[in-house]
Amino acid sequence: MSDSPLSQAEAFARIRLLRSPNIGPVSYAQLLRRYGSGEAAVAALPELGARGGRAYRAAPAERIAEEIAAVRKAGARYLFHDQPGYPALLAETPGAPPILTWSGDLALASRPCVAMVGARNASAAAVKLAREFAAALAARGFTIVSGLARGIDGAAHEGAFPATIGVIASGIDIAYPPQHADLQERIACDGLLLAEQPPGTEPRGSHFPSRNRIIAGLASGTLVVEAAPKSGSLITARLAGEAGREVMAIPGSPLDARSQGCNQLIRDGAVLVQSADDAIELLSGFDGLPRSSFRDTVSAFRFDDSDDLAAAEPADIATLLTSAPVAVDELIRQSGGSGAAVQLALLELEIAGRLERHAGGRVSISD
Repeated sequence: MSDSPLSQAEAFARIRLLRSPNIGPVSYAQLLRRYGSGEAAVAALPELGARGGRAYRAAPAERIAEEIAAVRKAGARYLFHDQPGYPALLAETPGAPPILTWSGDLALASRPCVAMVGARNASAAAVKLAREFAAALAARGFTIVSGLARGIDGAAHEGAFPATIGVIASGIDIAYPPQHADLQERIACDGLLLAEQPPGTEPRGSHFPSRNRIIAGLASGTLVVEAAPKSGSLITARLAGEAGREVMAIPGSPLDARSQGCNQLIRDGAVLVQSADDAIELLSGFDGLPRSSFRDTVSAFRFDDSDDLAAAEPADIATLLTSAPVAVDELIRQSGGSGAAVQLALLELEIAGRLERHAGGRVSISD
């Protein structure tokens, strides 16, 4: 992590890089690794797109200037992945957001964090329980992370206030849901509000799983209070398990559909929690080895330190890719190229809009 402040030109270039077409967290990190700076990476984008087979234009500089002005108007600031203050646990998660906007007390993210999530249409008993759990955890020095949704999320924020982080699926200047506008403003002033999307962005369905990965990534454990099967709360729990964090759930009546998700989590390996003390005991000694066994095996490709992306030439992988997702490790084996050479070839295709990335470090051709 860099201790030196970014120049205004470099910060501008990094925002422009991330906002450019077909650039996500993975390709952003690879471009910085290859070119050494956001300014050099932005300058290289047209050539990389052409090598991938299509003309390419980076995000207009005027649009980035307007975004920066909107962030300032909202009273928010940018946080880059290699700056002091970027949450350490979040930085460890695959595909962590390279740039966040924030408002409030950033130090809350450096304290031990626990995520609390659950049903929007939660029962009165579950809402009361969530508020009490959050208050007890906050009193013991934990920061409560949630997504500002109705029901359990809102109760968790209220119970822990001001020791709470709200992660939203919209731009930092957009209140969602509207009925939580006052709560979001309070968190932005006295807690911590985080957003990955640019200001002015209304929440869309695809933004919520991205928000959920941030919620799970910030915390050493995720507690599901009440949730139906196939809910967004279970997605957050799964992401927490994949990141090697604790997954906890409060059991409920099998007759209430809103409890079936929690009961299913416990059956699948989440730790059963009945009191705030149970969660505190589990998380106080968290050392990166969770007791919960609820997790999927994810074999996302990671660079070996010996791979020199800056000096690599792209591998010939054109005939190896189809519309069926394949692991990057398999492409390395079959192509005979180095990890860096294969990743550079994938990067060129992605920038040209011809590559799709999937969970577990798999990729497919999209044309």
